[in-house]
Amino acid sequence: MALNGTKKETVLITGEGRLAYSIAVCFLQSGYPVVLRTENMAEAKKNIATHYADLLRFTGEAFNRKHLEVTSTLDAGVNYQLVVAVTGEDIHGKKLLLRELEKKVPAGAVIAVNTESIPLCVLHDGTTHPERIIGLNWTEPAHTTWFMEIIANAKNDRTLVKHLANEAKTYWGKDPYIISGDLGIRAKMMAAMTREAFYLVEHGYASVEDIDRACRNDPGYYLPFAGNFRYIDLMGGAGAYGRVMKDLNPELSKSIKIPDFFINAAQQCGAPAENSKGLYEYEEGDTEKWEATFREFSYRIKQIIDKYPFAYLEEGSSE
Repeated sequence: MALNGTKKETVLITGEGRLAYSIAVCFLQSGYPVVLRTENMAEAKKNIATHYADLLRFTGEAFNRKHLEVTSTLDAGVNYQLVVAVTGEDIHGKKLLLRELEKKVPAGAVIAVNTESIPLCVLHDGTTHPERIIGLNWTEPAHTTWFMEIIANAKNDRTLVKHLANEAKTYWGKDPYIISGDLGIRAKMMAAMTREAFYLVEHGYASVEDIDRACRNDPGYYLPFAGNFRYIDLMGGAGAYGRVMKDLNPELSKSIKIPDFFINAAQQCGAPAENSKGLYEYEEGDTEKWEATFREFSYRIKQIIDKYPFAYLEEGSSE
């Protein structure tokens, strides 16, 4: 890796889809050589080229394209110190990939795998060196967001974990936090909010459009500035919110069932780009416009967040 100003070693990223490609861009713009192993080489190159153009357009800077190698194979014996694995939430697929990586990368390499719903201890089971396999969650686009969630349990080498967090903060443009356990917190918080949204739509209290307006125009307005707890302090303190939550908490949904309207939407569509169906209706060309607008938004909102950084940013993350 690159702690204390030493040489930035080549990072291996293995995975498919936009998240994997934007992680590659995150490392490239941080000055790291990157090997991206993916089955969809043409898609990866096209996606990264788009990000390269966006970087030039919105920041006036870009990465060295010679530092990127895109391949569909993984050669054994290359001296990688960090491997970033990006997979779907499938236990079997993640375990197969971890076994392959343990055979082909050096014994001292950190293997960081995304995991939202699969406990880290489950992924450790059957591995040769569980101490160097950690959970590492990103959000897309990885190269324009501060988010990074590090998951480490009792089997992990704490020195490696702290080294990784320090490097992410120092070089990758991240504001990482470390979860000591087997599952992260980001997915749990998002799932709780989505569960309540499911309930409100299913029981006719609100439409999908109403939910999005409520989220975007209130919490979406302040969360980039403060986060939930800081916002409570700014808006009157825990006493005022405590009185509200005392009455409201018993009314919140505790359902463990995915509602029928969401199941039907999932069955009717693959991705909006394929058949213009999702939770919203899309006309031809809409998906491309939304994706381009989102990429632009990610740069614009990052400029605002950078202007108003969290007060604890210089203090480091705690465990």
